Amino acid sequence: MTFREAIRKALSDEMSIDPNVVLIGEDVGVYGGCFKVTGDLYKEHPNQVIDTPVSEEGFTGMAVGAAMMGMRPVIEIMYADFFTLIFDPIVNHAAKTHFMSGGQFCCPITVRLPEGSGTGHGAQHTQSPEALFQNSAGLKMVAPSCPSDAYHLLRAAIRDNNPVLFFEHKMLYDMEGDIKDEALPLGKAKILKKGRDITIVSYSRAVQTALETARLLEEKGIFATIVDLCTLKPLDRTTILEEVRNTGRVAIIQDPNGVGGIGAQVCSEICSDPKTFDSLKSPVIQIGGKCTPVPFSKELEKSTIPNARDCAERITSTIKG
Repeated sequence: MTFREAIRKALSDEMSIDPNVVLIGEDVGVYGGCFKVTGDLYKEHPNQVIDTPVSEEGFTGMAVGAAMMGMRPVIEIMYADFFTLIFDPIVNHAAKTHFMSGGQFCCPITVRLPEGSGTGHGAQHTQSPEALFQNSAGLKMVAPSCPSDAYHLLRAAIRDNNPVLFFEHKMLYDMEGDIKDEALPLGKAKILKKGRDITIVSYSRAVQTALETARLLEEKGIFATIVDLCTLKPLDRTTILEEVRNTGRVAIIQDPNGVGGIGAQVCSEICSDPKTFDSLKSPVIQIGGKCTPVPFSKELEKSTIPNARDCAERITSTIKG
């Protein structure tokens, strides 16, 4: 099953269980979604798939109100870059509802955000805006790296009573994998590989870069632990700190630039914990994309995000330098 099929199955399964789960967005019906994720869901669930006009702020605001009244809307923002249009209803309203109502209301809305570079769609259609939301209290954020996690985490997001931003990297849509039986809860990281020399922390598509980096490091006799964050907010602080203490070294690999990013928050968590900080044998390595708008040229676009060979060289120079 592909990553996109896993998302579609999660949506279908939740719609079948709960009639209050509705999918709202542009071209999510007959067209099947901009990236063909929603497919024929409109046939299977004709009363739960709502095609909207091109008005992200309008239908997001509508969905926030519906969530406050007991629905569980899932909205698809065609490109995550259009987050600027939904910032007010999500950050100023959905995220504050439970707190400002004294716990009388919740806002169980899930926002699907196809993000990331690699498609040659230019600077306004290739951003990864998760860092811009992490400072807002009341939101949860998820970024799966494989089909099984996409399936289980989306179902968990839909069932959660908080607003959840669900980031789907566009370059993962064709990735294939089995749907495992064990459900991955929100707020829990995964250990994909165990090693003795360094802990590599990553998320979303960059997890593939991290795994390839680990393979290249093994050729040099360096063995890495790979931690997939899965949930970006709240971070699984316990797993991160434990695995960093086990190896005494850490590298953080992410596709977006590192200025105020998720990696910077992970670094802060590591450095603010006395036991973990004291365990470090070398400085924290942060590897992120370039702080530049993504070029339209696919060749130039490739150079804006980290590649495994460069990551391996930087880690090797730190450990053996």
